Amino acid sequence: MPVPSSRHAIDPELVDKALTGLGDREDVLDWAQRFAVLADPSRLTLLVCIHYAEDICVSDLAATAGMSETAVSQALRLLKAHGLVTARRSGRLMRYRLADETVHDLIHHVRPHPH
Repeated sequence: MPVPSSRHAIDPELVDKALTGLGDREDVLDWAQRFAVLADPSRLTLLVCIHYAEDICVSDLAATAGMSETAVSQALRLLKAHGLVTARRSGRLMRYRLADETVHDLIHHVRPHPH
């Protein structure tokens, strides 16, 4: 990728490497939105709980996270809309699990499995 003509590059090779690594700016915007969703402590708590439980209902998430079921449901709607969790019906309950492999891996880096 060439350096934009309005800028003077001190080391064009490094600029080229940086631009190649940056890739499509739409991808950067998508990741920024994903990180904004993850930045909320309540939503991140729910994602970590879902990760370790693997398949958990709203009531159990609320009890684990110390949140109301209404707050958990609202957070789960947003997490689902961003593709971070999926839901499946099990009788009268909705059970949630992680849907995003990158978030799964990220949780392992942030909070490794307890011994």
